[in-house]
Amino acid sequence: MTITVIIPTLNEEQTIEHTLSRLHDPAFSEILVVDGGSHDHTLAHARILSGTKGRARQMNSGAAASKEDVLLFLHADTLLPLTAADDVLTTLQDLRTIGGRFDVRFDRDSGWYWLICRMMNWRSRLTGIVTGDQALFVRRPVFEAVGGFPDIPVMEDIALSKQLKRVGRIAALRSCVLTSSRRWTRHGTIRTIVLMWGLRFLFFVGVAPTRLKPWYPETR
Repeated sequence: MTITVIIPTLNEEQTIEHTLSRLHDPAFSEILVVDGGSHDHTLAHARILSGTKGRARQMNSGAAASKEDVLLFLHADTLLPLTAADDVLTTLQDLRTIGGRFDVRFDRDSGWYWLICRMMNWRSRLTGIVTGDQALFVRRPVFEAVGGFPDIPVMEDIALSKQLKRVGRIAALRSCVLTSSRRWTRHGTIRTIVLMWGLRFLFFVGVAPTRLKPWYPETR
């Protein structure tokens, strides 16, 4: 079983090289960076596919170009654990499991940051919903069968999770990815908590993603 790692990027020259440095396991037989029009030096650091700007569209473009058994979607500012490939392959030995995700931890792991991560992991385990920071992985035939990420400007990860839950089991791994706290630092911790939980609530009660997009922080 082989894995394609798909990384959507937009102006990620500060993070992409470090992210790629964790992907040397032979099981990661294909690494696709799908760029949405960077104007910094992101393009100097990886094999790049051009994609239309928009995380869902970029990730779908990467999936369409993939030739491997498993798709793993990774944010450019998120580091996989060193055991990630083995974790994924071991999890998918159970044929009832269609995919999974990792627990998440911030690069700052104290105070509010500690609490936010634990709440994210707890909520995900309770609801079966996966957010992009948690490095979703899924069997490629299943991803294709559900139509991939919906073409919406935000909440594509949550929408796909809801689709996958109807198909089979999504594993919640205890091993942690390490993701940047830059969005929370830049926009204010409390403000970002309120904003992100508010946007997710509005999405769950049916507010269109196009109406939510103007409130969603574009920069990470």
